[in-house]
Amino acid sequence: MDSEGRIITLEFDNFYVTQVYTPNAGDGLKRLAERQLWDEKYAQYLAELDQKKPVLATGDYNVAHQEIDLANPNSNRRSAGFTDEERAGFTNLLAKGFTDTFRHLHGNIPNVYSWWAQRSKTSKINNTGWRIDYWLTSNRIADKVTKSEMIDSGARQDHTPILLEIDL
Repeated sequence: MDSEGRIITLEFDNFYVTQVYTPNAGDGLKRLAERQLWDEKYAQYLAELDQKKPVLATGDYNVAHQEIDLANPNSNRRSAGFTDEERAGFTNLLAKGFTDTFRHLHGNIPNVYSWWAQRSKTSKINNTGWRIDYWLTSNRIADKVTKSEMIDSGARQDHTPILLEIDL
């Protein structure tokens, strides 16, 4: 997937900022195997950066990590973005030394999402969304995060912008 242009990384004096668009497992989960490889390689990449200096990582991770991160977990068990394999890949990423800043600050607050299906005209109205966009930080700077939230995009469906404020 190197040729797909999925990561941008900026290096600053005291930290890295990286943005990602994670591959979707696709209709019928036809790219799930590639997605699992991606998750492994991406986690390694961030861990290597983190050995040099702290990392701020954001983007569309195409996974609702926990049941609370989507409106209808039971009916989406084998849907792209909520398979056990994808969720395990995200758990592995966090275990390599990263913090989901939204959950770090807000705990298990429900019904907060970053994406609503465009195909369903009522998904945003009914707030039947998914939280698949994240700001992650290296664990060692997670306590410096002062704000992590979704920015209201009004009636617009698809992804909403996400915000991180950190005191570095």
